[in-house]
Amino acid sequence: MHIQVILRVIGMMIMIFSLTLLPPIIVSLIYEDGAILAFLYALLINLTSGLVIWLPFRNCRGDLKIRDGFLVTVLFWSTLGLFGAVPFLLTTNPELTFTDSLFESMSGLTTTGATILHTIDNLPQSILFYRQWLQWLGGMGIIVLAVAIMPMLGVGGMQLYRAETPGPVKDSKLTPRIAETAKALWYIYATLTVLCTIGYWAAGMTFFDAICHSFSTVAIGGFSTHDASIGYFNSGTIEAICTIFMVISALNFGLHFYAWRTRSVWHYFKDSEARFFFFILFCAISLASLVLVITSTFDWQTSVRYAIFESVSIATTAGFSTSDFSVWPHFLPFLLIVTSFVGGCASSTGGGMKVIRILLILKQGFREIQRLIHPSAVIPVKIGGKAVQERVVSAVWGFFSAYLLVYIILMIGLMATGIDQITAWSAVAATLNNLGPGLGEVSASFATINDPSKWMLCFAMLLGRLEVFTLLVLFTPMFWQK
Repeated sequence: MHIQVILRVIGMMIMIFSLTLLPPIIVSLIYEDGAILAFLYALLINLTSGLVIWLPFRNCRGDLKIRDGFLVTVLFWSTLGLFGAVPFLLTTNPELTFTDSLFESMSGLTTTGATILHTIDNLPQSILFYRQWLQWLGGMGIIVLAVAIMPMLGVGGMQLYRAETPGPVKDSKLTPRIAETAKALWYIYATLTVLCTIGYWAAGMTFFDAICHSFSTVAIGGFSTHDASIGYFNSGTIEAICTIFMVISALNFGLHFYAWRTRSVWHYFKDSEARFFFFILFCAISLASLVLVITSTFDWQTSVRYAIFESVSIATTAGFSTSDFSVWPHFLPFLLIVTSFVGGCASSTGGGMKVIRILLILKQGFREIQRLIHPSAVIPVKIGGKAVQERVVSAVWGFFSAYLLVYIILMIGLMATGIDQITAWSAVAATLNNLGPGLGEVSASFATINDPSKWMLCFAMLLGRLEVFTLLVLFTPMFWQK
């Protein structure tokens, strides 16, 4: 393992991350909100820390191996959450403890959207911008960005890409070179952000709100500049724009790249994962609308409007809100939280276990039923008319098992700290799925839960962002053997 090369990479990435504090500084200057010193000091601390790590190993060169890639990914996201917390820790509005600062930073960078803040409307504009900015940076993975813009690293990038990119199949690339792949992803990401900003602005948001909400919409993060989230605007047009971009961002970005190359959209409807994703959304929206209408919770127009927005928001793991779904009748709160376990498609900014994995699990289950009838038959699992390798199917089942095991352990851990069962169940789901809002005590914010629980949930956010195995592999003895 190339420890010196790894430290050189981490140091350089931290220095580059420190420069991302420049936009919040500019916002603080424009609005004169009094938070500029916190960001200036944070920039100095982060830049100096990165320099101290990088300087002793600046001349170290070498190609990253598979294990190095996993270690760099985990170390970078861990240290990124730590250094991202510095502005929150230094600012006086809001006054946050170290644990709360780390929680807010990790939630932003992992695009979880869970918050410990309240009275968000009264925060300085630069702090509001910074929260949204963190989500935008974390949306596609800063490591992918770094590989695209930092060829001077002198290390192979494909190992980082495999460790960072979401989805069960990580070796496929849109272009022959990893740097070009990362650039293609970010061009699409930036274009969607610009289009979303224009849409929000045209629909009536202020330019500041439009930019901030476009960051968290395309990143499927869920942070807002207002306590009432998207409901603050009370606009059907804004909700429609948000819904459209949440769906687009939850689809495989490879499909967007292909659409850009071919100037066609028909492949979206031919893709098995995309079709299954639309089917899940349709079922969730239909059930939610039906129950809200039957129970007379809202009139039928409002029921359909809220059902569409909340179902898409929760299922894509964005976490925006126009209505408090936690108080909706019967099974709806539980149903919506369960949809977040599916999450977005592979290679999207959505969280959860990913649609393709759930589809493979269902197909594998159906195959086992067929084998009961025809024990000797060779029945392949197919996606899009092509047989899926048994290695991939086995890996998906392994991931599913690990995901549920981690979920159960974390939930028991939270309950051991005194948190009730409903809150613990939904809090772990909200963080492990990178969703944000939960039920019970965490339906509005995570401010009232205890510090040990917040640390466990930070770990859950990181697990969800790195899709469990990337982080858990570091805890195996085999990983550290030469």
